[in-house]
Amino acid sequence: MASAITAPTYDPVNTANALADKYVIARQQILDAQTKETAATMKGLNDLNSALLSFQSSLSTLSGTGKSMYAQAATYSDTSFGSATASATAAAGTYSFFVKQLATASQVSYTGLTDNAGVAGTLNINMAGSLAFAVNLNAADTDANGILSTRELAAAINSATGNTSMVTASIVTTGATSELVLTAKNTGANTAITIDTSAVTGPSSLKAANGDPTRVRTLAAAQDAEIRVGSETGTAITQASNTFTNIDGVKMSFTKAQASGSTPLTVTVGADSAATVANVQAFVDAYNKLKAVLNKLTDAGDPATGAAAGAFAHDGGIRALNDRLVSLLRPTTSGDTLASFGIIATKEGTLELRTDRLQKQLALKPTGLDAIIGTASSSTPTGIAGALDKFIKGWSNSTDGQIKKRKEATTNQQDAITDRQAVLDQQHEAAYNRYLKQFTALANLQGAMTNNLSMFDALFGNNKD
Repeated sequence: MASAITAPTYDPVNTANALADKYVIARQQILDAQTKETAATMKGLNDLNSALLSFQSSLSTLSGTGKSMYAQAATYSDTSFGSATASATAAAGTYSFFVKQLATASQVSYTGLTDNAGVAGTLNINMAGSLAFAVNLNAADTDANGILSTRELAAAINSATGNTSMVTASIVTTGATSELVLTAKNTGANTAITIDTSAVTGPSSLKAANGDPTRVRTLAAAQDAEIRVGSETGTAITQASNTFTNIDGVKMSFTKAQASGSTPLTVTVGADSAATVANVQAFVDAYNKLKAVLNKLTDAGDPATGAAAGAFAHDGGIRALNDRLVSLLRPTTSGDTLASFGIIATKEGTLELRTDRLQKQLALKPTGLDAIIGTASSSTPTGIAGALDKFIKGWSNSTDGQIKKRKEATTNQQDAITDRQAVLDQQHEAAYNRYLKQFTALANLQGAMTNNLSMFDALFGNNKD
C-alpha cells in the first residue's frame, strides 16, 4: 500500500480573509484610533458647548438687565388682600393704603336670542362709548344655509377684524332661546361694553334685544381700582389695573377691597435674606456645574489606576479656557471681592458659599455684591458677570465662536478618515480577491493530488495479487 501524503487543508475563504485583514491591520488600527479620537473630541465639544450655554443662561437669569443678586421683599399685613414684590432698589420702609375698590372688567348679556334668517349688515362693538371694532354679519353665516345661528354670531364677534381678544363672546342656552354674553379682557372703567345695532339689517333677535332694556343685563360693571394713601380718607389713586407701582421698586397687586372703616393695609419693604442666599447659591452652583465639565474634559487621567484621560487633557486651548474662567472671578480692581461676600474658591477651582459671611457683609453693604457681580447684559456688560459672559461668547457664539471652528475642523478630520477608510476597504477587498484566487487554486491542486494518490493506491497497493 502506498504511503499517505499528509498536507494541510485550506479553507480558501477564511484563509483569504485572514491574510487580507493582516495586510491592512496596521493602517486599520491607526484609522480606528483616529476615529475614536475624533468622536471623543466631537462629544467633548458638544458637552462643553452645552455647559457654556447653560452657564450663560444662568448668568442672564441671575444678573441680566434689571436683575439683582440682592433681594428684597414686600409683604402685606394681611396677605388675603393680595401680594407684593420689591426690587433691590426699593427703599426699605412701611407704607399704608386703604383699598376702596378693585378694578373689574365689563360683562354684559343679551337675552332671548334665536337663530335668524336674512340677517346682514354691521354690528359695532363699543367700549366706554367709543367704537372698539366692527363685526361683518354678511360673512357670519359660515355654513351658508341662509340662517345666522347664535353660535355663528358669537364666532363672528370673536374673529372680527380689530378684536384682538378685547372682547370674548359666548352663548348660554336658556330653554328655547339663547343668551349672548360679552366679556372684556381687561379691567377698568374704559372697558364698559355696549353694542350698536343700527347698521344691522334683517330680523335680528340681537337688534330686538338691544332695543329692549329688560333684555340687556349688566353682569359686571366696568370700574377702575381705587386705593387711598395712608387711610380711608387719604389721597386717592385710581387706575384700570389692580396692580400698582406707585412706590419706586415695589409692585402691589390687590385681590379684594376693604370694608369701610377697616384698618388700612400696610406694606413692609425690607431685605429678603433667604432669596438673596438662594440667588448667590444658584450662581455658585451654575459655575461649579460648568467647572465640573471642564475639569472632566481636561483631566490628565491616571495610568496607575486605569482612569482614562479627558478628551482635552492635552489641549492647551481648552486648558487656557479653564484657567481664564478662574482668573475672571478675581477682578484686578481694588475693593470688595467675592471672598469678602462669602464666595470662596476651593483648591479644586470650584466655589463654595459661606452664608454667615455673605449675610454679615450684605448688612454692611447691601449693594456691594451686585457691584462686584455686575450684569451680563449684552448691551452694557459690567463686573464679573459681564466679563464671564463676554469671554464665554467668544467660545459659544454659533456664528464664529471657537467651538464652532473646532467642530468644523473635527468634521473635516472625520471626513478625511472616512475617505482613507474607503481606500483601505478597497485595498482589503483587492487583497482578499487575490488571496482567494491563490488558495482556491491551491485547494483544487490538493484535491487533485489526493485523488491521484487514491488511484495509485488502488493500482499498486500491497494487497494486490
